Amino acid sequence: MKIEITGGDLTLREFYNIVFENAEVVLNKPALNEIDKCFKFLKEYSDKKLIYGINTGFGPMAQYRIPNEERHALQFNLIRSHASGCGDILNPTFLKATLVARLSNLMKARSGIHRSTVELLRDFINHEILPLIFAHGGVGASGDLVQLAHVALCLIGEGEVIYNGKLQPTKNVLAKTKLKPLQVHIREGLSLMNGTSCMTGIGMVNTILAYRAAKWGMLMSAMVNEISEAYDDHISKELNQVKPHHGQQQVATAMRKILKGSKLLKNRHEHLYDKEVLADVLDEKVQEYYSSRCIPQIIGPIWDTIAYTEKVLTHEINSVNDNPIIDYHNGNIYHGGNFHGDYVSIEMDKLKIAITKLSMLAERQLNYLLNHNLNQKLSPFINLGKLGLNFGMQGMQYTATSTVAENQTLSNPMYVHSIPNNNDNQDIVSMGTNAALLCNKIIENTFDVFAVHLIAICQAVDYRGIQNKLSPITKSVYDTARKLVPTFTVEDKARYQELAKIRKYIAETDLY
Repeated sequence: MKIEITGGDLTLREFYNIVFENAEVVLNKPALNEIDKCFKFLKEYSDKKLIYGINTGFGPMAQYRIPNEERHALQFNLIRSHASGCGDILNPTFLKATLVARLSNLMKARSGIHRSTVELLRDFINHEILPLIFAHGGVGASGDLVQLAHVALCLIGEGEVIYNGKLQPTKNVLAKTKLKPLQVHIREGLSLMNGTSCMTGIGMVNTILAYRAAKWGMLMSAMVNEISEAYDDHISKELNQVKPHHGQQQVATAMRKILKGSKLLKNRHEHLYDKEVLADVLDEKVQEYYSSRCIPQIIGPIWDTIAYTEKVLTHEINSVNDNPIIDYHNGNIYHGGNFHGDYVSIEMDKLKIAITKLSMLAERQLNYLLNHNLNQKLSPFINLGKLGLNFGMQGMQYTATSTVAENQTLSNPMYVHSIPNNNDNQDIVSMGTNAALLCNKIIENTFDVFAVHLIAICQAVDYRGIQNKLSPITKSVYDTARKLVPTFTVEDKARYQELAKIRKYIAETDLY
């Protein structure tokens, strides 16, 4: 599979194909011609003019003029001085996502770079040469300066990269792959560093994983409804269409699709309306708990949040977000703040709140399944062994509960935690990469919670003996999960390896 990068219309699906499916990247020829025109314009226009970042210092040092003979050294000094990150190394998915985002940004032909810059970025992506980038560094105001400096450092043949799964000196990998280091012409250093590509790349990955998590949230909610033999009218088209939120209606539609063919849901007419009910106290609940009955209303806004995040992040990955902007069409150069990461930062904060709520929903459903006083259908902790001697799901619940608590704490917004720096030149900042990384932590935590929840669901299905009454979709998930983790009845043993198997299945599987 090949994906053409034009700089204008990269979609989330195409991004997924490149980052997750290793689709080959090719560069759009007309866009490359535009890059050539932009580079030629900047080279001629800047010859005798004072232009920020070409013959001046950077940030608060911009008042200092740089002689023409030192302009190349200026770019190298910028890259080397800012390659100063620390903390954890970003995972390979984020590293590749950052390269894809920066390539898409620079293909807009508004940065004044030489075409060799985007060609080398393409080669890094296609050869899976992943620059070493650290989690701690940028404040997301002049873009991801520190993170992207590490990208630029590797492109000029310095620093370290991950190649074939190993951390290696960049110069050695370039020699193996017969690639040449980037030559600096005018402003390649500033153009590579001055943008939102790291936070955007991570944010795009988060969006993909958030969609996956929301689908799993719907699937497991459907299975809880089957286990409890809930009434089916809470997911009906008639009920949900009178509240015209797009996400709610999508979730209700998805729930009906998931549960089609189930023999477990109850029809309210059959059980309550079409016969006379005389009992003063009913044995069964007339309405289910909110964690079962309000799925469209709870996951609906989560789905809408993810969809809006996709829109914003897609705009950002198809934007020009460095400074200044080279407008060769009109023969001008514009200075501003397109590198500011607020669009990404606030979306990551919104997304992590939404996914935290998704983990809270799963935890409440898990608690319902484990508490026999609530469900009145299962044994305590879905214990299939001897009560008192065996423990069922009791130990696993602690893991889910503590993880949700961490999500709730991490949901504190990063967007409002601006700290001035850079001699107060960057006096209000976005903290966009921090926000994106915290959002990812919450998503990964949520998959941990889901692993406990899915095992509990399967145990509940076995306790009730309803395997053959499940819908085709939920039965398929049940069967797959049971191949990974067989039913446990009497024997108590450490379950962490089984949790890891189920978690991997959830985190890597897109549903329906």
